[in-house]
Amino acid sequence: MTTQIFGDFIEEFKSDGDYLKLGFSPGSIPLQRRWRTNGLSADFIADYLEVFFIGQPATNSDPTIPIPVRSRNAVKYIANELLENAMKFSDENSEYSTRIAFHLYSDKLIFHVTNSIASQNMKRLKAFIKEVTHGEPSELYFRCMEANASDENSGHSGLGLLSMICDYSAQLAWKFDTIQMAQEAPTPVVTTMVCLKI
Repeated sequence: MTTQIFGDFIEEFKSDGDYLKLGFSPGSIPLQRRWRTNGLSADFIADYLEVFFIGQPATNSDPTIPIPVRSRNAVKYIANELLENAMKFSDENSEYSTRIAFHLYSDKLIFHVTNSIASQNMKRLKAFIKEVTHGEPSELYFRCMEANASDENSGHSGLGLLSMICDYSAQLAWKFDTIQMAQEAPTPVVTTMVCLKI
C-alpha cells in the first residue's frame, strides 16, 4: 500500500517547541487491562501540558473556538478519545506498538496517534473520513448522537472525533501507511492527527 493522506496532515515534528511521545506495546498486558490505563495516560498528558499554560494569559481571541485548548479537561478528553480509538481499532494480530505524541508550538498543539489497523477497520475509517471531509461535520455529529442514543452497541460511530471538530474546532487529518516489521508481513498503520489552535 502506498502512503495515503486525508486532510491537512502535519508531519511530526519540527525541532522547535516541546514534545512528548508515549508507546504502548501490544504484548505487555492484555487489551482489557490496557483499556483502564488510557485515562491515566490522558491525565498525565493533560497535567504535563497544563504546566505550560499556568500563569499565561489567553492569547487566542478567536470566537469560533468554544472550548479553550488551555483547559486541562479539553486536552484530557482528546488524548483519551485518541487512545481509546487507537486501542479499539488496532490489529490484534500485529506486534506494532500504539504510539501517541504531542508537540506544543507557540500557536498550536498537535497530537499524532499511530496504530496498526485491520483491513475491515481501515475500510470503515476511510468511509467515515469521506463523510467528514465531504459533508457537514455538525450534521454528522447530531446523526451519530441520535444513532448512539438508539443503539447501545454503536461503537464505531466516530462520535469522539466529531466532537473534537464540533466542540473544540480541531483540525483532523489521517495518514495511512505500511510498516515492515521483522518476521511479520507488512503491517498497515494509520496516524490520526489532531491540531488545536492555542
